[in-house]
Amino acid sequence: MERVTRLASEKPVVIFSKSSCCMCHTIKTLLRDFGVNPAVYELDEIPRGREIEQALLRIGCNPSVPTVFIGGELVGGVNEVTSLHLSRSLIPMLKRAGALWV
Repeated sequence: MERVTRLASEKPVVIFSKSSCCMCHTIKTLLRDFGVNPAVYELDEIPRGREIEQALLRIGCNPSVPTVFIGGELVGGVNEVTSLHLSRSLIPMLKRAGALWV
C-alpha cells in the first residue's frame, strides 16, 4: 500500500494499467486527448506489478485496473472517470491538480 501511495503522488495524474486491457487504453486515450501527461504504470510489465495489483484490490479497486489517481487522491476506475467526464467534473479536477493549464 505504501508503494501505491508513493507512486500515486509522484505526478498530478497516475494510472495503474495493464498493457492488454482495452478499458485501460480507453482511459489513457481520454486523458491524453485532454492534454494530460499521466504517469502510467503497466502492472504486467514492471517489477512487483503483481504486488501493486494486490494492494489496489485491498483498497477497493475491483477490477484493479485501470485505477486512476488525480492529485494523489484515488478517483477509481472506468466508471468513476467516465461519470466525472460526463458530469463535466473531470476537467476542473484535472486543472486543480495541475495536470491541465488551459
